[in-house]
Amino acid sequence: MVGMLTVGAVAAAFGRDLEAGLARVATLIEHGRRAGVGLLVLPDAALGGYLTDFTDPDPAALPPALDLDGPELRKVAELAGDMVVCVGLCEAGPEGSRFNTAACVHGDGLLGVHRKVHQPVGEDRVYRAGDTFAAFDTPVGRLGMLVDYDKTFPESARTLALDGAEVIACLSAWPTSITNRAPRMADDRQSRLFDLYDRSRAAENQVVLVSANQTGSMGRMRFLGQAKIVGPDGEVLARTWAKAGIATAELDVGAAVGAARRTLSHLTERRPDTYR
Repeated sequence: MVGMLTVGAVAAAFGRDLEAGLARVATLIEHGRRAGVGLLVLPDAALGGYLTDFTDPDPAALPPALDLDGPELRKVAELAGDMVVCVGLCEAGPEGSRFNTAACVHGDGLLGVHRKVHQPVGEDRVYRAGDTFAAFDTPVGRLGMLVDYDKTFPESARTLALDGAEVIACLSAWPTSITNRAPRMADDRQSRLFDLYDRSRAAENQVVLVSANQTGSMGRMRFLGQAKIVGPDGEVLARTWAKAGIATAELDVGAAVGAARRTLSHLTERRPDTYR
């Protein structure tokens, strides 16, 4: 049993400059370490930035494609040390393909990988879709990861929970509405949905959900921030709102999940034979 754990969810801006991005990652890890964070979740595309427009991506302005065994991810693992860090990147795939990938690292190396499965319209012009959801063991417990649009689909988080994940890390570069942007970010439809998905995925699976997101802008994309930690009852334990920063919360994950499932256990009370 891990016992008490401080988790951190990051809201921050990341662009194409890998050197600047790694410097920001180093600063965030150091801030997390000072706060006693054992699990730090960084946004999607923290290494190299996200697309400037996913509805019509510019092929001349794509993020750099990185290898999982390349120097950038090795540097993040080195910076992590005894901390578990989840970070997003554009992964170089076979035959020139790319994946929108979340990697989980520790001083000992790569712990787990998730390639984004669900793609909004246009993203498939740049990224190849992943094809699996799987939890994995880490020094801070069994963990699963989602990228961006994956959390829109209940089956994604449910699959991870059924695979034993008690913590789900959601790495996002989630923007305001592209088609109907509100004058105030708090009133934006995507802002409300982002919050709803975070709380719903945590509550329906009775897990701890750690949601990181980008801030700032890139091309047509204006990112929401709203990094947060949600308990197994769907209550928000800490959040950054739209500002950059790290939301942190200390909790005993196993005890919190156990308490949530003691009376009503959503996973064991399922009736898959009735579902179509």
